[in-house]
Amino acid sequence: MKRSKVISLASLLLSVAVLTSCAGLSKMKKEASKIKYQVTPEVLEAHADMVDVKITVNIPAKYFNKNVVLVATPVLKFDSGEKAFPSKTLQGEKVQGNNTVVPYETGKTITYTGKIPYEQAMRISDLEVRMVGSKGENSQEFDPYKVADGVIATATLVQNSPRNIVGKDAFQRIIPESKEADLHYLINSSDVRWSEMKGDDVAALKAYLDAAKKDENKEYKGVEVAAYASPDGKQDFNEALATKREGSSSKYIKKEMKNAKMGEYAAEEFFKSKVTPEDWAGFQELMKASNIQDKELILRVLSMYSDPEVREKEIRNISAAFDEVKKEVLPKLRRAKFTVNVDLIGKTDAELKSLAVSNPAELNAEELLFAATLVESNEEKLAIYETAKKQFSNDWRGFNDAGMILFGMDKVADAKSNFDKADQLSANNPVVKNNLGAVELVNGNVSEAEVLFGAATGAGNEVNYNLGIVAVKKAQYDTAVKQFGECTAANAALANILVGKYNVALDKLNANTSDAAIIYYLKAVVGARTDNNNLVFTNLETAVSKDASLKAAAKTDMEFAKVFEDAKFKAIVE
Repeated sequence: MKRSKVISLASLLLSVAVLTSCAGLSKMKKEASKIKYQVTPEVLEAHADMVDVKITVNIPAKYFNKNVVLVATPVLKFDSGEKAFPSKTLQGEKVQGNNTVVPYETGKTITYTGKIPYEQAMRISDLEVRMVGSKGENSQEFDPYKVADGVIATATLVQNSPRNIVGKDAFQRIIPESKEADLHYLINSSDVRWSEMKGDDVAALKAYLDAAKKDENKEYKGVEVAAYASPDGKQDFNEALATKREGSSSKYIKKEMKNAKMGEYAAEEFFKSKVTPEDWAGFQELMKASNIQDKELILRVLSMYSDPEVREKEIRNISAAFDEVKKEVLPKLRRAKFTVNVDLIGKTDAELKSLAVSNPAELNAEELLFAATLVESNEEKLAIYETAKKQFSNDWRGFNDAGMILFGMDKVADAKSNFDKADQLSANNPVVKNNLGAVELVNGNVSEAEVLFGAATGAGNEVNYNLGIVAVKKAQYDTAVKQFGECTAANAALANILVGKYNVALDKLNANTSDAAIIYYLKAVVGARTDNNNLVFTNLETAVSKDASLKAAAKTDMEFAKVFEDAKFKAIVE
């Protein structure tokens, strides 16, 4: 009988203990709604392919049992599944453990942060907090508590379409060409001497005139006659002398052109002339090139004095050197210089296009690369670049430019092989590095792309644009805005939306001349963020008319959450 009473008492005590334990948990479960949650941002956002969450949790006083351990897990639920954020474990004051302690008397405010990889299905979703409490060997699941709706994924609208840079040709259809000759005069004379008319440089000029006249690809642009006097003697006399030399030399060259049956000789505007009474610049140049004794003293005089008479006096005082100057330098300055200017006219566009296909061997590298810019289709361009690769196999540009066309045709692997060859032929070429970076970016290798774009600095605005895409993908939106600069592309507008510069974004979108659907879609986003429903509906309607797939996108885009139930919105996206 005593034993039976002892067993009954033990059972009673055990039942009381279990009920007491359960009562602590049950009370916390029942009063869980007293816990207050503040989610930042109110609607979750996707950045850098991650969904970050910050939850400020206020646990009230006299709520958290001293012997309870509570594991809280934020979970994002969506149609095709769910993703749990990392769990947070809390404990009462009497629990032995290393978790965050919540005092019973005062309660506690806790800040939770966590992140999960973004999935497109998360756009329409619920964020709920799930908790499991335990006290001793007993545990209970609390009712899930919804704390936020959906994920804004506007950053994922970035167009992952980096820009390539062409290896530019140096083609010039018109190439300026010139031929020079000198006529030398005796001291104080302006008469053209027979010996000078038969000089080598004058003979070469005559031959050039004759050959140019017969060449249908050469066009005369003018003749320049520059007459000089040496910087010795009186300035007034030298000025008159140089003028006479200009007259005699111009008469001579016109006569030679007449003899060559060049009609241009009669046109005064064809000739330009100038007179230099004292050729100090020529004197200095010849002195520097000479081996004359004391030439440094003479050059110092030129640097110290600007007055012509003072210069001449000081140089004459260096008597030994001046004798050499009279013999070696001054005679070369008593001259008239002829410059015949000619334009070499290259092949026409039609000729280049035809030869690039029919007889590319007739074209040099610059002509062949330029010909590729004259054709319309990618197939035609690629064919010419393939020819350039074979014909000029050591020129990196043929490979680079072929790669650029292949990249534009979405043949990324083939493009890369061409860029790699260009890189071999021209190591550390910033143009090629940019294009290799573009390959890495479209292949999802953002870090590798960034390194290559860094090596391409200075190659062009394309590099900055591509670094802007990288910055958006890394959620570095201020950096992206700087990289895009004045660019009006959709990505540039998107970056400004993401930093809250809605007026700037709208200005860029309005300035964009593209008729792409994304331009209008982003305008609708700006409208949503600025509570301008007219801007939303007008541009969203245009966007879906250009790309019907945007209907489904808009339906799940939390940017438009405020108008989800609006009849106009429904009419656009249905």
